[in-house]
Amino acid sequence: MTVEIGLTVAEREELVDGLCRLLADTYTLYLKTHNFHWNVTGPMFRTLHLLFEEQYVELSDAVDAIAERIRALGHPAPGSYSQFASLSSVKEEPGVPEPEGMISQLKDGQEQIARSARALLAVCNRLDDAPSADLVTQRMQVHEKNAWVLRSMMQ
Repeated sequence: MTVEIGLTVAEREELVDGLCRLLADTYTLYLKTHNFHWNVTGPMFRTLHLLFEEQYVELSDAVDAIAERIRALGHPAPGSYSQFASLSSVKEEPGVPEPEGMISQLKDGQEQIARSARALLAVCNRLDDAPSADLVTQRMQVHEKNAWVLRSMMQ
């Protein structure tokens, strides 16, 4: 069925490409954050355990919103680990770093997604796609705030 929402096929494909990358980054950071939530230890256990839970729950909600926007643009959303691995700019962590390393890696992931979202926002604005721009702007706000919180814990 054709999608007639005021964007050409090529414009929708360009948007979907960026949204798929944002989805992959978000899911990869969700998985990493959940892993760290499960495996954190040490004197800051309770603080980090709760912070990581707060962040992974928010990321879980975000993947749904991003995938639904991809679907609204008429494309299937990626949904496998291999697809996410090939699209994501956030790197997986196969081990269990010390708490300081967890904080640093999650900060890096939050900042990476903020940068990716900022680049995608430029595409949304150029193509006059307000719904995608709104979603991406909200994501930038969340990731910039989360990065700030994590940076603050490192000082």
